Amino acid sequence: MSRPLFAAVAVLPLMLAAGSAVAQTHGGHAGHGAQAAPARPPQARPRPAPKPKPRAAAPRPAAPAAPVAADPHAGHDMSGHAGYGAQPAPVDPHAGHAMSAAPAAATDPHAGHDMSGMQTAPAQTPAVDPHASHNMGSLPAADPHAGHDIGQTSAADPHAGHDMSGMAGGASNIPTSVDAVGGRMVETPPPAAARAAPAHAADLLFDPAVMAAARKQLLAENGDVRTTAVLIDTLEASFGDGEEGYSWNAQGWTGGDINRFWWKTEGEGAFDGKLHEAEVQALYSRAVAPFWDVQAGVRQDFRSDGDDTTHLTLGVQGVAPYWFEVSAAAFLSTDGDLTARAEAEYDQRLTQKWILQPAVEVALSARDIPELEMGSGLTSVTAGLRLRYEIRKEFAPYVGVEWSRSFGDTADYAKARGDDVEATRFVVGIKAWF
Repeated sequence: MSRPLFAAVAVLPLMLAAGSAVAQTHGGHAGHGAQAAPARPPQARPRPAPKPKPRAAAPRPAAPAAPVAADPHAGHDMSGHAGYGAQPAPVDPHAGHAMSAAPAAATDPHAGHDMSGMQTAPAQTPAVDPHASHNMGSLPAADPHAGHDIGQTSAADPHAGHDMSGMAGGASNIPTSVDAVGGRMVETPPPAAARAAPAHAADLLFDPAVMAAARKQLLAENGDVRTTAVLIDTLEASFGDGEEGYSWNAQGWTGGDINRFWWKTEGEGAFDGKLHEAEVQALYSRAVAPFWDVQAGVRQDFRSDGDDTTHLTLGVQGVAPYWFEVSAAAFLSTDGDLTARAEAEYDQRLTQKWILQPAVEVALSARDIPELEMGSGLTSVTAGLRLRYEIRKEFAPYVGVEWSRSFGDTADYAKARGDDVEATRFVVGIKAWF
């Protein structure tokens, strides 16, 4: 037998064995990309092909143990099969996630295959996550699903079933008025270090002398604002018991918030031109507390009989709780006579325009002063009630009634000169300021 014929006879059994192996390996893939074939149930491990001598085909990899509903194509290399790779690979829902720590077995063996014709994946069935039932606990912390078993989680909400109470943007832990008794905001006292020396924190960083000069300049340019005001408390005519007359009571100031020059004047007379008495005060006023000033200065009295008197004055003026305007002063004359006077008034607002103002004034003396026809102790009390209408805040006419009475030796002096101890008068006047 010639050599070529002998070679052909030797190779023929090997080619038949290789063809049988190829048919056994790809028998389940017939019809991919055209008509789907019924899925074959898992078979027993096939008999291995005889070992070829010259050019044997690549051995078929062993089929993995098939769980329930196992994919018959698992572990097959389909890269060389005709018709595969024509369709685009399905989008991986975990694209962009750091999967470096995931096991290599997580790679989808069906990537790039058109599986639309398979009976195991009908068209009406929603796409199944290729990572379903995979334990993703080894993923890096950057993945919001790290450490969660997402095999049964719906794709609609990636955080479904997660406890999000500790995430940023949750409920605020800042106390509000709801947390406090009475609905007031929760207030905590300042720390002890906030009240520690020095009084000005800038002195810790800069020369205290330089900062003191800077604060003084700032006060002069911005804080120490000069203001001037004139207040006409009463300018009125009185009608009633005895003669008809007039009276006034006015005051004003000029200066800053702390230090001011304050002046006051009051007096009364008759319409026939006779001035009974008048006084003028010139005072230095200093703010010692919110709404309260201490005042000191001089007072000069003018009388129709020519017995003028000068006094040293020390007093206090301000707004008491519940908005009572209060003033009290003591007067020491050049003759050594000590007297005092206290006044209080209150604005009861009936409407935005109508205001009812009750007022009371009490006068006292430390001893009898015959030349002034004044006894010791409580000398007189004057009370009034005035109703005003504010045409403007700065100008308001009023009507009212005023009652006055003398006490003690002062009442005796009034009787001796023929005056009434007690008198009631109807008053009409204006109140203004500018």
